[in-house]
Amino acid sequence: MSPASPNGERGTPNAERFSFAVRAYQPSDREAVRDLCCQTGFLGKPIDPVFEDRELFADFLTGYYLTCEPDSAFMVTVDDAVVGYLLGCRFPRRHQLFSVRQSVSLGAKALFRLPRYKSESRRYLRWIALNAWREVPDAPRDVGHFHMNFLPELKRLAVFREVLERYLRFLADHRVKHISAQMVTFDERRTLHLFERYGFRVLNRSRISKFERFTSESVYLSTIIKDIVEKDGRVLYQVAPGTYRANSGSRSNAH
Repeated sequence: MSPASPNGERGTPNAERFSFAVRAYQPSDREAVRDLCCQTGFLGKPIDPVFEDRELFADFLTGYYLTCEPDSAFMVTVDDAVVGYLLGCRFPRRHQLFSVRQSVSLGAKALFRLPRYKSESRRYLRWIALNAWREVPDAPRDVGHFHMNFLPELKRLAVFREVLERYLRFLADHRVKHISAQMVTFDERRTLHLFERYGFRVLNRSRISKFERFTSESVYLSTIIKDIVEKDGRVLYQVAPGTYRANSGSRSNAH
């Protein structure tokens, strides 16, 4: 991977005629990010069958990052179109305070709009109110976090490495020592193995029920964390197999 550049890095996966760029977020990207959030909000597909209010959905999942920490956001583009993003948080306490205020505001909007929502949207809001607090696994409260979202055709290893390298370099330059994320995965653990390969540790894993009516597969939310340590000028590198397996028994039983 090429070093960070304010003009964005170019990446080309081996043996494929496919090129992309990773660059810093710009205010003009806001609507593209919000649209992509909704286009991929249902396990990589449009969120509409699950929750019809795209405005509230995008506010909830992107509001803090684009408003309070836009410098921690990175775009993946193909032919200058935003096709993926990473949104990050370096200040967890700031995020927690924002979330409290946002919950009141978005909750009031949802209640006002509730009479015109379809049954699936009401069911989704019911899950948030009654089940989310029980099903969503704990995340470190004093560690920042990030989440990534790509169009399905962009879910390639080269894209993952490029955008994550760029973000981890940004964190290292700001002397951030640890970062976490919560990833939606299916019953198989291939996605988690990919993160483990690059030094992330799986803290917990919990099955979530909000998509049960739409898929026969079990869906899990997993919390991962990584120590940001530079090695030979790199902040993203593969670790030896089994490096973080000492506590694998307690982790894998967390669901």
